[in-house]
Amino acid sequence: MKKTVVIGGGPAGMMAAGQASLKGNNVILIEKKDKVGRKLFITGKGRCNVTNAVDPEGLIANTPGNPYFLYSAFYTFDSSSIMDFFENLGVPLKVERGNRVFPKSEKSGDIVRAMERFVKSSGCEIMYDTEVKDIEIENNKIKGVILKNGSSIECDSLVIATGGLSYPLTGSTGDGYKFARKAGHNVTPCYPSLVPLKTEEKWVGDLMGLSLKNIRVKVTIKGKEVYSDFGEMMFTHFGVTGPLILTASRYINDRIKEKPLIHIDLKPALNEKELDTRILKDFKKYVNKDFKNSLDDLLPQKIIPVVIKLSGIDPYKKVNSITKDERSRLINVIKNLTLKITGTTGYNEAVVTRGGVNVEEIDPSTMESKIIKNLYFAGEVIDVDSFTGGFNLQIAFSTGYIAGINC
Repeated sequence: MKKTVVIGGGPAGMMAAGQASLKGNNVILIEKKDKVGRKLFITGKGRCNVTNAVDPEGLIANTPGNPYFLYSAFYTFDSSSIMDFFENLGVPLKVERGNRVFPKSEKSGDIVRAMERFVKSSGCEIMYDTEVKDIEIENNKIKGVILKNGSSIECDSLVIATGGLSYPLTGSTGDGYKFARKAGHNVTPCYPSLVPLKTEEKWVGDLMGLSLKNIRVKVTIKGKEVYSDFGEMMFTHFGVTGPLILTASRYINDRIKEKPLIHIDLKPALNEKELDTRILKDFKKYVNKDFKNSLDDLLPQKIIPVVIKLSGIDPYKKVNSITKDERSRLINVIKNLTLKITGTTGYNEAVVTRGGVNVEEIDPSTMESKIIKNLYFAGEVIDVDSFTGGFNLQIAFSTGYIAGINC
């Protein structure tokens, strides 16, 4: 019987271990924490967005990080396969806005427990609180793993599914990169991705907790647009976050030193002329009011003091005496509220890691190393990453499945 070791008890590792065990391998899953699925437990704000209910082409379209490497994995084990997998494990699912798939219970614990049951019922042994120190290679082939306590486990095949660097408290501390390099693999530069952004402007702290909906965000670097989309974002004490911002971070996390700018259009449905007409209408309504009391119908209350300050208009000026030039400055602030990005909040808050084991050195149809025989990779440790919406878990499950049935 073929003996397989899987390092990492996350979604990719558990899927690989269970599938390898089902096909008849003697499998040991090694997890360095006291529980499996720690990162899975906190995904989707504790609701666990397990996949996105689009076809494989839709999965590829939402994967900016080496999408075509995943072609075989996505077509072999797609989103409908994942949904069937969990339904068969007794976890009812539901599809929400944006085709995002969640457990009906809205509890990530149901997904984690189902995965753990799947692994154990397949016959796989799980070693908790066990850390792999190194991997053993002999004659260009996997020989086994050496544990931190000094003991070793021999195996015929090894799956590295240790995750990336995001959420290190869950156990993702980059161990897999070290093992990959030991095996002769190259690891591309890594960056925190789908991560909140820090800004130079301190006034964002005054807007902490303010969520903006139906706005447009554009990101530029040296005057060139690198990202633009419509949706939601939120201000924090250090900068900005929310769906639009997390996605935007994917386009600039390796270019922070180039001083990216975020441009927020608070009224994307109106062009400048239409916005001017709307402002004049509000000024007519509040004709005898101070300027600071004339924008309540146009903007969220919390952001009005910031907009007024940035416009340079005296807040106590009567609206009937505001000039066309001043209105033009106000319109520019509303249509182009600009923030200077100084950094990200790092791996502690990053949904996923951008970068990892070079995909050119991995067989995309089996996830086996092209350098070392019987060495496989699965999940975030590979240089693949997607946008938010369940796509990164899809990568974990798909690559884990492929590795498991081939190792």
